[in-house]
Amino acid sequence: MELRGKKITVMGLGVHGGGLGVARYCAEQGAHVTVTDLRSAELLHDSLAALADLPITFVLGEHRAQDFEDCDIVVQNPAVPATSPYLALARAAGVQIEMEMTLFFRQCPAPIIGITGTKGKTTTASLTAHLLKAWRADTVLAGNMRISALAQLAQITPTTLVVLELSSFVLEGLDCARLSPAVAAITNIHPDHLDRYGEMVAYIAAKAAIGQHQSASDVLVLGANNPPLTTLAPIMPGQVRWAGGAPWGQPLRVGDVCWVGDQLQQMTPAGVVVVAKRSDLRVRGAHNDANVAVAVAVASAAGMPSALIAPALRTFAGVEHRQEGVATIAGHWFVNDTAATMPEAAIAALACMPAPIIWIAGGADKKLTFDALAEQAARYADHIVLLDGSATPALYAACERAGIGHRVVGPFADFATAVRVAHAIDVRPATVLLSPGCASFGMFRNEFHRGEEFRRIVQVLATEESS
Repeated sequence: MELRGKKITVMGLGVHGGGLGVARYCAEQGAHVTVTDLRSAELLHDSLAALADLPITFVLGEHRAQDFEDCDIVVQNPAVPATSPYLALARAAGVQIEMEMTLFFRQCPAPIIGITGTKGKTTTASLTAHLLKAWRADTVLAGNMRISALAQLAQITPTTLVVLELSSFVLEGLDCARLSPAVAAITNIHPDHLDRYGEMVAYIAAKAAIGQHQSASDVLVLGANNPPLTTLAPIMPGQVRWAGGAPWGQPLRVGDVCWVGDQLQQMTPAGVVVVAKRSDLRVRGAHNDANVAVAVAVASAAGMPSALIAPALRTFAGVEHRQEGVATIAGHWFVNDTAATMPEAAIAALACMPAPIIWIAGGADKKLTFDALAEQAARYADHIVLLDGSATPALYAACERAGIGHRVVGPFADFATAVRVAHAIDVRPATVLLSPGCASFGMFRNEFHRGEEFRRIVQVLATEESS
């Protein structure tokens, strides 16, 4: 796609540079770029500073109809729903609508490996890239993890392995463009983002787009024994491989990867091969066992020799903001699991942390239910510290129904106060687990801001404790 001389409107710059990579890329390709964002220049200071060397026009604090009608291409931020009236203006004017990722797919000279899922997609994508780098050192990782894919294009050759984490929002754009990766994976599908999709059928359809436009020679890896994935498998055009086990006890097929006891086995044309053992893993929990199985199946589909897998697994320590140990202070081990923005993710964290657990939870509403999470908390959480937010009343009500309302303190509108209250609880040694089970908006810019603040507060506590 030739961008030189085109008039391009980038819709949504973002406080974490969501549109930064695509704005820079388009400007450097010689396009006339206008960036429009409803936020103010003050809020966007860091992103604006990163683009200060480029001839980009900024329209901030508003969107103008003319910027969507009088241009060649609108680049939609994935957070902007397709129902936006400004995108409707662009469509009515015959303007081409893209996302950063659709531009990347069109421009990338190499086959693409794409990974999505409700839970585990960041860990699985990161682990997949980690594995592949042990085989091919020039492997590139980008996507839904604050790494611009377009910014990596200059280093990508036709033989480079490209691993992308893809959210459901990004997949909506790829679906419209009828684009899917050559090797794709869905870790699992659980209720999430129902504030955007309204019902599960629409959310499942968004996730399914990752494999919907594959060819018959492409590969789609699916997490095992997840009902939505079992339903999707028969209608996918690519070669389906299962990871974590055969679906509902069926025999393994060539390419499938399965945990059998402490062995990770793969079916090959020559028979079953043990590719790793649980003792090779540095990440903990059944959910990470599942992530490892998917990553291994994807790396194998990309051609990685099985003999390289176990040594590479031994050097993977996990991903920041996901069950990330921050510090131990006076017997409390502080764990940052801010990326647990849905109940199922917090359920997984509670199950694999050392007891006793002081659990910090709550936040913004995504129209999800909390009864299963409260039942898990009844088993594992000795104390519960709630953060203020639109979802917190529903979480507290679920705790009451589970008979653990007496374990709750809060909610706290000040995050530092909540962390200090958790630190003061005199049950030591204990795990102080930030695993909110909710979105972060309201109190924070996003979940990464929440995790960074948690780290900062814990470091302050560590300094105070040592002084």
